[in-house]
Amino acid sequence: MQFRVLGPVAVTTTNGAPLPLGPAKRRSLLAMLLAHPNTPVGVERLTEALWDEEPPRHARTVLQGHVSRLRAVFAQHDAETHGVELLTQGAAYRLRLPEALVDAHRFEESLRFARRSADPAQAVAVLREALGLWQGPAFAGTVHSAPLEAPAHALEELRLTAVEELARAYGQLGDHGAAASVLGAETTAHPLRESLVAQLMLALARAGRQADALDRYHRTRKLLADEIGVDPAPVLTDAYRTLLRVGVDVADDVDAGSDTDARTPTDAAVPTDDETAVAAGTAGAPQLLPRRPRGFIARQDELAVLDRVTSAVPGPVVTLTGAAGVGKTALAVHWSHRRRADFPGGTLFADLCGFSPTPPRDTRAVLREFLLALGVPVERMPGSPTALGARYRELTAGRRLLVVLDNAVDSEQIRPLLPGGDDCVTLVTSRDRLDGLVATDAARPVTVGALPTGDATTLLAAVLGPESVAAEPEAAARLAGLCDGLPLALRVAAARLATRPHRGLASLAGELADEQHRLDLLKVEDTGVAAALGLSLRHLPEPARRLFHHLGPHTGATLDTATAAALADCPPAQAALALDQLAAAQLVVETGPRSYVLHDLVRLFARSLAPGREPAGLLRLLDHWVQTLLAACAAAEPGGEPCCALPAGARRSAEIRRFADRTAALAWYSAERGTLRAAVEAAVAAGFHDRAWRLVLLQWPLIVWQVRDGWVPLLEQGLASAELDGDPAAQSRASALLGWVLSEEGRPEEALTRLERAPDLAVRAGDIAGEAVARINLAVALMRHGDRERPAALLAQALALAEREGLTETATLAHQHLAQHLLSVGAAAEAAEHAAHGLALAAPVLAAPRRVVLRTLHGEALAAVGRTGEAERQLRDAVREARANAYEEGELAARAALDGLRSEPRRIDAGAMPDLPGPRGPSYEVPPEARTR
Repeated sequence: MQFRVLGPVAVTTTNGAPLPLGPAKRRSLLAMLLAHPNTPVGVERLTEALWDEEPPRHARTVLQGHVSRLRAVFAQHDAETHGVELLTQGAAYRLRLPEALVDAHRFEESLRFARRSADPAQAVAVLREALGLWQGPAFAGTVHSAPLEAPAHALEELRLTAVEELARAYGQLGDHGAAASVLGAETTAHPLRESLVAQLMLALARAGRQADALDRYHRTRKLLADEIGVDPAPVLTDAYRTLLRVGVDVADDVDAGSDTDARTPTDAAVPTDDETAVAAGTAGAPQLLPRRPRGFIARQDELAVLDRVTSAVPGPVVTLTGAAGVGKTALAVHWSHRRRADFPGGTLFADLCGFSPTPPRDTRAVLREFLLALGVPVERMPGSPTALGARYRELTAGRRLLVVLDNAVDSEQIRPLLPGGDDCVTLVTSRDRLDGLVATDAARPVTVGALPTGDATTLLAAVLGPESVAAEPEAAARLAGLCDGLPLALRVAAARLATRPHRGLASLAGELADEQHRLDLLKVEDTGVAAALGLSLRHLPEPARRLFHHLGPHTGATLDTATAAALADCPPAQAALALDQLAAAQLVVETGPRSYVLHDLVRLFARSLAPGREPAGLLRLLDHWVQTLLAACAAAEPGGEPCCALPAGARRSAEIRRFADRTAALAWYSAERGTLRAAVEAAVAAGFHDRAWRLVLLQWPLIVWQVRDGWVPLLEQGLASAELDGDPAAQSRASALLGWVLSEEGRPEEALTRLERAPDLAVRAGDIAGEAVARINLAVALMRHGDRERPAALLAQALALAEREGLTETATLAHQHLAQHLLSVGAAAEAAEHAAHGLALAAPVLAAPRRVVLRTLHGEALAAVGRTGEAERQLRDAVREARANAYEEGELAARAALDGLRSEPRRIDAGAMPDLPGPRGPSYEVPPEARTR
């Protein structure tokens, strides 16, 4: 048996077959134990490793389940014969095993042996074998959390040390080419690790590649200056001086393991300007770049992508595309200055005015400008467009030249300006995606997105001063979010503050939170977000402009074709075409088939264009959401009865989103929670209360899945809207759901106040289904409150109502809770009967968690009356069905009951039976007592 952590976490048998370890969290548990072999690891530490955010309420139970599964896997493969055992020690677990079974331990031992070896050939063999143990990043396939990242980082540092040792051993053998090959791959991945670069420089020089070695130094020094603003460390400058010494054997090199963090005054003796290295080649070369942008922030990922794609193929054409105000031009100019030394033939730059108040520039005028910069006298300037283009391509064919074409309107404007030859790089910026240029000229697209919060606040600090942001960090982060991370919006906001020092970040953030005035505040003189977006809109085809004017009432960021069609009152195919045009212009962002993102500032701009259309558009949107929620409910809880119908006069949507299954529906609910909350607020503000309460109640599948996730304010709003709408049935269902959530939050008095009202309201409305559910919810709350008398009558009444009306799912629910209640009061035989009746009704069309709970209850009830054989069968079936449906907590509960039955095969005291936890797995978080159907 072998344990692997140098790559994906795995366990293999002696013949190399992998053991079935299960999901990522179980692998993460094993990884934590392997990171601390033969040492107790506390439950709290393991919980922190498995859940990088807030752990679930039953984290300890889930952790125990993973431990149990690992033990079962180990037992199945005779782990004890290899000295492997997973032990419990108080509130901790310890993996006992010979450490030689872990690849990380063998790797570290090999590294220590190689360092002690006096024979470089032996060191090479040992280190090659040790590095061969690595199959990818350490602890791959586990949860990203601090407790696992720390040992992974430590192992990665050891791996890099081993690479350096291997290169040193190759050098001692005189195989400098092999040393350079080993180091070259690693410096590509770690370009700022100066000890690696220093070794590579010396290895290249010893291999006869002196020019490559010097080039590597200059590139690294520039990268250090541009990326982190420091000069090279002594380890790098000493290697550089060694290469420059005439007549000195490069074998007399510096120690490549010197302190890479030291920065001494002697570094100033090393040249600090790459342009001196290429001065001879750049004499007379055109330099048309604008000045380097001030306050340029981060964009490390985009800069790295640009570095990669511009060197991937000969004569590359790269498009930088993104929304208005996102900083495309600044990125292009910054990168161009950063790489200026790589283009001895010069740099050409032209603003094509594609999205500007002035008309787009004529390509003939741009070609004349470029030819003048390339040395063509006015009197010898070609006259026709064809001759201009031919001369331009002739002059650029033999140069290593950078051409920056900024603010292009479309691909047609770009093509005549593409240089000739394979040594030129062309960088294009545009708000359009330029798909045509990708198709005809193999352009490599690079998307420029909004700044993340950290970079956005850094930009604010660059304009306002770091002390302003440090004094109000939360306000700065909020301001960044309200500006959608757009550099243009952030700079305008910072300019407002810079000219009004008496106002702080929190004050401006508070003003920007008002959507009615946000765009007005993000404008100074002739610069602003609305003006920039208006220029994008002006160039759109008519279908896209028409749809854009209807997007204002939308209440969220995500947008699909069905929702857009409802907003614009047009066929879905027409909406799909218009959305594609908007995506090409970067006014919406395509995230998947028929799925888009509409950022807040763009939505507010759309709203500002046609405010008079909002009421009708909002009503169509609300009706569309109600219909979509009904479809989501049907998929999340198949076989159930809808909790409400469409409101009177509702407009039927031409297309409604389809949900493949329960998982898809719940994922959509979770993703759209903020959008739906905003839709409720918009409905209330517009007085559409009959839509508002429906939008609240129809979210019940997500509410019961994530019950303790702050639902009370939304449910209180739903109840208030139901009261304003004068609908007692809606009031009953809202009261029942609100009361149940309050009960789950540990607020029993408030819960019972709401729940006691719900049955009478349902009776007044003649809503028999609602009355049955209200009685069930009240009974469950009373059970939790310690009442042993009333629940039975309430549940019996609910069961009678459900059976009378043929409400199968509600009857199943009543049977389930009757079984649970009767078990708690010692009536195990009756509990078994109700569980059996519930199982008979719980056909496969119903959600699997319901059946798992009923089987578990039935098994426990049968065990309590001494029918252990039948009980064991039921519990085994519960485990099997829970596992088949990825319902982990249901499986753990059923397995715990089964283990208890097997360990104590005697009659169980039903009166002491614990209250069975309801479905709480990844597909069904909490018990369905809050059912609003």
